[in-house]
Amino acid sequence: MNAIAPIPPGDNALTAMADDLAGKGWARADGWFGAELCAALREDALARFMAEEDAPAGVGREGDFTLDRSVRQCRLAWLDGGDPAQSAFLARAEALRLELNRRLYLGLLEFEACYAFYPEGGYYGRHRDSFRGARNRVVSLVLYLNPEWDTDWGGQLIVYEDETPVSVDPAFASAVLMLSEETEHEVAETRHPRLAVAAWWRVNQTVVRETPLAAI
Repeated sequence: MNAIAPIPPGDNALTAMADDLAGKGWARADGWFGAELCAALREDALARFMAEEDAPAGVGREGDFTLDRSVRQCRLAWLDGGDPAQSAFLARAEALRLELNRRLYLGLLEFEACYAFYPEGGYYGRHRDSFRGARNRVVSLVLYLNPEWDTDWGGQLIVYEDETPVSVDPAFASAVLMLSEETEHEVAETRHPRLAVAAWWRVNQTVVRETPLAAI
């Protein structure tokens, strides 16, 4: 694969993203990663899952981790930057981190990401990505890798904005940012396989990777 350097949105788009994140707790980040990169990430993700290099997703942290299928049904594979598509994604995420810090003074430092695959019938109940005050995750990112999506297939990300549910289709190359401790959301049951990158920025510098609270 050739080196990918998608053109980021203009300054107005970045300003709108930052304003929405600060004001509503979530924002659309469509266009930041580019269609070519998303296609390469999808290819890499499918190869990973076909090779069964993934781990089942659960809920809770460390000793409280459990595979609670009544809350969540999906499969995960962590990104390590070893594939050119992953490396390009991490570079674009770093550029976004710098912009968010510059505009919102969030102090974001570390970043972790995984591929999240929901099979038919998969879902994840209403939750936040971090416990209030924990500061282990500050901003969440989800990037969708589905080349086509029919609304009737379900699988929407439901974001609760002041208790008002807002539905986002997991359409190709669309992306959402959320304040991890503040923004409640869920994944509606999907009637079609659904693939995404789920990622989080932290503020603390030394952490042990935990099984994620969410694969959005």
